[in-house]
Amino acid sequence: MKTIEDLGDLRGKRVLVRSDFNVPLDGTTITDDGRVRAALPTLNALLDAGARVVVTAHLGRPKGAPEDKYSLAPVATRLAELLGKPVALAKDTVGESAKATVAALGDGEIALLENIRFDPRETSKVDAERESLADDLAALADVYVSDGFGVVHRKQASVYDIALKLPHAVGKLVLKEVDSLRKATDDPERPYVVVLGGSKVSDKLGVIANLMTKADRLLIGGGMVYTFLAAKGYSVGNSLLEQDQVETVKGYLAQAAERGVEIVLPTDIVVADTFAADSPHDVVAADAIPDGRIGLDIGPASAELFRSKILDAKTVVWNGPAGVFEFEAFSAGTRAVASALVDAGKNGAFTIVGGGDSAAAVRILGFDEAGFGHISTGGGASLEFLEGKTLPGIAVLEA
Repeated sequence: MKTIEDLGDLRGKRVLVRSDFNVPLDGTTITDDGRVRAALPTLNALLDAGARVVVTAHLGRPKGAPEDKYSLAPVATRLAELLGKPVALAKDTVGESAKATVAALGDGEIALLENIRFDPRETSKVDAERESLADDLAALADVYVSDGFGVVHRKQASVYDIALKLPHAVGKLVLKEVDSLRKATDDPERPYVVVLGGSKVSDKLGVIANLMTKADRLLIGGGMVYTFLAAKGYSVGNSLLEQDQVETVKGYLAQAAERGVEIVLPTDIVVADTFAADSPHDVVAADAIPDGRIGLDIGPASAELFRSKILDAKTVVWNGPAGVFEFEAFSAGTRAVASALVDAGKNGAFTIVGGGDSAAAVRILGFDEAGFGHISTGGGASLEFLEGKTLPGIAVLEA
């Protein structure tokens, strides 16, 4: 892949950057600006080079038409604060406002186009429709830089088709993501430990299947663990259970035993009466979850078990919280996993936090991001990378 440095002199050039600004909002307030901050190295490098930077990004899941709640206006405000310079916000994606905003840029200045998913062509399954939008985007720029890792697994106009229209390069964020994740997939230093959580085991089936051939140890927590416990014949009460995946999980447990891959499941569970922050709760054995109760976190003995299984690792990948960390009463398991990764890193391990809820947990629970080897900005993209899938937004840059 070509890098920004391979593009030559960019002074006066219009550089279209695909960033990932899909940030969580409370009304118009950004509650986690991690993805905005992650874009700064690339944007600053381009601005310092005298480029006229045009950023395109999405927010949320609008239905192919403008919606005020998905406007990138809060992002433009925060980006301007972080860059220390004005960020012009176009009122549309590729229309008259976008054209005028880009035309008004001087060297070393930056503009943000409105939410690219306000245009239905962005996510169209019809090649010609996506290509039409890519043509409109290309008319606004001289060069394209891909820096939105959270979308590189999507074959979308601003991710894939645009790279076929303009000279292109990989941004610093995407390059860092790819290099970091390859450390965990190509030739990981061992022991190689993977911690998987999150709500649904079905979301991680491909990852589990691929990692079964690579990892030395899989630690399973989060909502997905109850399908594993059910596969072992345990009752899980009212806990999240994907009954249709129980047989698949049984197969994984058998494969792991055959391959010598250690699968670590919780030995105790924090159960509650209801899914609520203030629900009465207590700790029970993992094989004794009472009928009518719901598991919301791994228990304290499991937290210590997971920690012990992480500390001796040389490579650790974590994707998915161990419990409902958003509720303080059920955050201890996730906190223990994050703390163990930090300590493993101090022991020389390369640690990766695989984006999405795991990255959010690191910030919400107050951990210093510098304590981790790499915090991915793309939950779905990092998962598909770990699955071994071809990511369209990466493949087009390597072509």
